[in-house]
Amino acid sequence: MSNSRLASAKILQKILEEKIFFGDLKKQISEKDLPFCNMLILTVLRKLVGLKQVLNGFLSKKIPHKHRLAEYLLLSAMAEILFMETPEYAVINETVQNIRRTCDKFLGGLANAVLRKICAQKDELRAKVNAVSPLPAEFAKIIDDYSADEKALIAQSVDFIAPLDLTVKGNPREWAEKMHADLLPSGSLRLFNPPKIQQLPFYNSGEWWVQDAASALPAKVMGDITGKKVIDLCAAPGGKTAQLAAAGAEVTALDISATRLETLKQNMARLNFNNVRTIAIDALEYLQKAEEQYEAILLDAPCSATGTFRRHPEILHIKSPKDVEEQAALQAKLLAECARILKVGGILVYSVCSISRLEGEYQIEKFLKQNRQFKQVAISADKISAYGSWENNLLTANGAIRTLPYFQSQQKGMDSFFICKLQRII
Repeated sequence: MSNSRLASAKILQKILEEKIFFGDLKKQISEKDLPFCNMLILTVLRKLVGLKQVLNGFLSKKIPHKHRLAEYLLLSAMAEILFMETPEYAVINETVQNIRRTCDKFLGGLANAVLRKICAQKDELRAKVNAVSPLPAEFAKIIDDYSADEKALIAQSVDFIAPLDLTVKGNPREWAEKMHADLLPSGSLRLFNPPKIQQLPFYNSGEWWVQDAASALPAKVMGDITGKKVIDLCAAPGGKTAQLAAAGAEVTALDISATRLETLKQNMARLNFNNVRTIAIDALEYLQKAEEQYEAILLDAPCSATGTFRRHPEILHIKSPKDVEEQAALQAKLLAECARILKVGGILVYSVCSISRLEGEYQIEKFLKQNRQFKQVAISADKISAYGSWENNLLTANGAIRTLPYFQSQQKGMDSFFICKLQRII
């Protein structure tokens, strides 16, 4: 376990100091250690604000910068003791050994004293960590225009462990029974504590694909696209592409990453879709050069991804309002180019997995003011609620979709998306 604890602390340091997604670092962990490291790292990230506050209360001065790995080892040990119920002696002994070996003998002694005090006050300190908002100050600025009640519920949803959602080709009711899954109102299937993806039934026969329930909504509101030429921008890994293909469209899927696009092609092959062509190119570059016009466009725009923190809690700590502003500027350029290549009467569905209204509601308000040849088409509830009612209303007053991470909270929430349907009228 010593190596896995040290590996976890080093990865936490990379995530938080270099602003790298955890998923990009998982290959550094051995397959044997991955379940433990995954749980430890995600627990620390979810509880980080409170853990830091409690740790600072035990330190008379800051840990020297050159030994900052010791801080990540201590935060990890605290997470284990307070939230993972690991035997205390194992956590203390191995954390102290790791600090002495990689940092400083004096710090090893300090760690021993601090961790023993934390064990002695475990119940009180666990409550103290839980009482602290898990939203760092910079992330809190991103949701500053939400109400106090909404902010509180968003903060609570940080603790949700995201289940696995699937989109199926066939009848969702039948497949929910076959897969022993919950059926969500939109037709997505939800599995709790599933095995590895490849071990799920019907994986090889291509009857379903992994896709968060919120992520599955944009393609559902496109309307009848049978036989139509549809362009799917920023398409990888291909969940929405698969939905468009299943609906009978002639799909052109674009993505800037050739590697991610190769994954998309493999996914389409597993799903037996042959009505998809792929182009590895930057979406903005493609749109600026495009002469062909399309009948429908799905712009799942590059965004801050701040709506996905249930799955990726590092987002809470590595994203800031500046990231949101930069992505919003790119989204505006993409929307302007989409307006040019969409046929009159054509449909443009815009979506972002962002919790920020700057990338969602405000972005579209600005677009419609600047593009009088477009109108917003109200999304009807039946398009997203064919299999029951949602716990929360997903539709905004003007007929867009806004999901938040605490929606469907009895089933552990959903990603935060903004989705809007636009039509070119002249």
